[in-house]
Amino acid sequence: MRQNKILVLDEATSNVDMTTDAFIQKVLKERFTDTTVITIAHRLNTVADYDQIIVMQKGKIVESGSPYELIQRNGLFAEMVQNTGRNASLIIAKAKMCY
Repeated sequence: MRQNKILVLDEATSNVDMTTDAFIQKVLKERFTDTTVITIAHRLNTVADYDQIIVMQKGKIVESGSPYELIQRNGLFAEMVQNTGRNASLIIAKAKMCY
């Protein structure tokens, strides 16, 4: 991949296992440090350590902020995190560590 200023990923890791997802996220963070990465994802652990998240519902932005800030606000993102069940504590810890 070229070193573009913006990289858009639409569900890039949706069909891979969690280990491969983690590897891809690691490579993105290492190789695209000077790139704005916009990721569309349904796996919350994929974006738990991102700088900013935009939560959309019915095509409208309903929340935005860092993952940890959104968790603390107890809004829609926090609800989605809680709905992950046993993974919720891992997502929260990852978000907090990167805050």
